[in-house]
Amino acid sequence: MVLSGCSKPKEAPAPPPPAPAPVTEPAPGVYKPKPSPTLAAIKARGWLSCGVNPGLAGFAYADDRGAWRGFDVDICRAVAAATLGDANAVRFTPVTAPDRFTALRAGKIDMLSRNTSLTLSRDAGEGVDFPAITYYDGQGFLAPKALGLASADELNGARICVQKGTASETNLADYFQARGLKHLAVVVKDTSEALARYQADECDAFTADMGALASARSLLNSPNAHVILPTVISKEPLGPVVRQDDPAWADIVRWTVVSLVAAEELGVDSKSASQLATATTDPRVRRLLGVQDNLGGVLGLKPDWAYQVITQVGAYDEVFNRNLGAGSALKLARGHNALWSAIEPGLLYAPPVR
Repeated sequence: MVLSGCSKPKEAPAPPPPAPAPVTEPAPGVYKPKPSPTLAAIKARGWLSCGVNPGLAGFAYADDRGAWRGFDVDICRAVAAATLGDANAVRFTPVTAPDRFTALRAGKIDMLSRNTSLTLSRDAGEGVDFPAITYYDGQGFLAPKALGLASADELNGARICVQKGTASETNLADYFQARGLKHLAVVVKDTSEALARYQADECDAFTADMGALASARSLLNSPNAHVILPTVISKEPLGPVVRQDDPAWADIVRWTVVSLVAAEELGVDSKSASQLATATTDPRVRRLLGVQDNLGGVLGLKPDWAYQVITQVGAYDEVFNRNLGAGSALKLARGHNALWSAIEPGLLYAPPVR
C-alpha cells in the first residue's frame, strides 16, 4: 500500500490532433476574378501610359499645341476614362513599328494603340493579346494619278515603298509572288520617309493599310494628283494590344471598346448619356450607364465606368467621325466599320453588356 501510494501517477493520454479544418469550396459556378496588377499600377501613379504612332494623321498625331489627337489616341483616352474617371489622365509614348511589342512587354507602356493588325504570329508568338478590334482595314497602294493605273497588278516591276517591321512587308511579297509578278521593295523606317521618297520619285507606289494611305495622301504637296488603287490585298483588323500575362487588364480594355460600340447601337452619345442615365427605362442602357446591376465591379472598376467613357470620349460613331469620317480632313466612309445593323451593314457588333 505504501509503495502503491508513492508510485508515479499514470499520465493522461495525449489528446488526438485537431481535425483539419474542412476545405471550403466556392459555391458551384462562382468565380472570383483575380485583380489586374496593371490596373493597380495605373491607379497608384494616377495615369495611363499608352504607346501610339509617332505621327499618322487621323489616327495619332500631336497638334500645333502638342496635344495628342486621333482615333487611336481616343481609344487610349477611353480606357483612362474607364479606369481613372479622367480621359485626360494619359501619357502618350510614340513607338516605332519594330519596337512596339518590345516596349509593351518591357512595361514601358500599359497598352499599345498604334494601328496594329491582329495576326496569328503576333497573338501567339509575341507575348501579347489583342483584346478587341477597333478598325477593320486592308492593305492597298497609293500611286500617281498620271500613271493611269486601274489595279495593283499593273505595278509589275515597280519600286514600292513599304514600312519596315509591319505586316505590309510580308503581304506585299506574298501578293506579288502569288501572281508571278516582280517588284522592288523600297523599305523605309516610317511614313514620313515613305512620303519623302515617294515624292522624290524614288518609288513608284507606296503600300500600307488603306486608312494609313488616306492619311498619307492628305500630307502630300498635291493630294489630288495621287490615287489609292481599288485593289485591297489583305485583311487588317486593327486594335489595341496588351501584355499576355494580365488577362484582367485585357478584359478592361476589351469592354471599354465594346462600350463605345454598344453606345452607338443603343443610341447613346456624349450629349444624351447624362439625361438617359436618369430617365431611361431600357435595362440595356441602364446597365451600360451603370445605374443597374453594377457590372463595373466584375472588371474592378466603378459602376459608372462606361458612363465616363461615353460622356468624356463619345460613342464609336463620334470617335470615328471626328477623327476619320465626315468631321475630319480624311472624310473616310464607315465601310466595314459601320454597325452590323446599319443600312449599309458593316462588321461592328457589340457583345451584350449584361
